[in-house]
Amino acid sequence: MSEVKVWRAADYVRMPWKNGGGSTEEITRDAGEGLDGFGWRLSIADIAESGGFSSFAGYQRIITVLQGAGMVLTVDGEDTRGLLPLDPFPFKGESQVSCRLVGGPLRDFNLIYSPQRYQARLQWMDGAQRFFSAAHTLLVFSVADEVTALGELLSRHDCLQLDGNTELLDVSVTGRCCVIELTARD
Repeated sequence: MSEVKVWRAADYVRMPWKNGGGSTEEITRDAGEGLDGFGWRLSIADIAESGGFSSFAGYQRIITVLQGAGMVLTVDGEDTRGLLPLDPFPFKGESQVSCRLVGGPLRDFNLIYSPQRYQARLQWMDGAQRFFSAAHTLLVFSVADEVTALGELLSRHDCLQLDGNTELLDVSVTGRCCVIELTARD
């Protein structure tokens, strides 16, 4: 039987980065404690200055600028395109990564997951959307003042989490949001 939880932005737990260079607000995760043992994790990071990223060997990362002008990542010695708000970018957790901020501090949104344990799909939506999902876990992260998903009202940076799905879901969302579908690999 599926279970729906709504995580409110005001209740997110702030924790230090693995490399000690800043802090993250953890939204939700599947398991584990601290910075170890999870199969997937969602978070928001505040980046005050250019610098290095923490390493998460064995994980895949997808980062998206939420607020601020943007940044350029250097991943294993290669510069990325300029990352603008709501423009996701994937990279391997074990890569050597640093960022150069464009126009000052920013906030970013992060999905970190183990590709050996989970299949993941992340997409940004705007306006009224209807889609079907068979994912075991469905996450809807709001970047608007009001987003509705599965009949729940979300405010800016709130997150809806549906776990335990075993059928094809008919999902309707309205507003600007990120939809993440996660399914455990057999």
